[in-house]
Amino acid sequence: MNTPPSKTLLIVYQSTTGATRQMADAVAQGAIEEGGVRVRLLPASDAGPADVLDADAYVFATPENLAAIAGLMKDFFDRCYYPALDRVNGRPYASLICAGSDGSNAARQIARIATGWRLREVAPPLIVCTRAQTPEEILAPKHVPAAELQKGAELGAALAAGVAMGAF
Repeated sequence: MNTPPSKTLLIVYQSTTGATRQMADAVAQGAIEEGGVRVRLLPASDAGPADVLDADAYVFATPENLAAIAGLMKDFFDRCYYPALDRVNGRPYASLICAGSDGSNAARQIARIATGWRLREVAPPLIVCTRAQTPEEILAPKHVPAAELQKGAELGAALAAGVAMGAF
């Protein structure tokens, strides 16, 4: 008889044109295939303090908009900060950024927020650059290349394994 996993990986994402959702799905799939953890994939607008408190590890996935995390992702962090403060200390997290050209500022912003939440980064930010620069390219639905999706799956698998083993 198989016992259900006792640890939970929460993946919170915001996606407007599809790239971040595709990457979040890849992370979730990699974690599911690795096994050992329960995987929850939630849009930032649906995730709340109870979801954060019930998880053992996190992936925060967002597009970079105007050199910052998406507004709905910031809203998620703001809504959950006080209820989670001093209740998630030391839990592992990783970040995933989909950006037109850079993504580093959004990654820094998540790192600063995670410092305030007292989380522990266990993987470098995974930044996917779409190279979208014109208004039409920026607003167009995105299709993430298979090689980038594979990086997401590998991140999910590594997090799942680390959490299941208690390495994080």
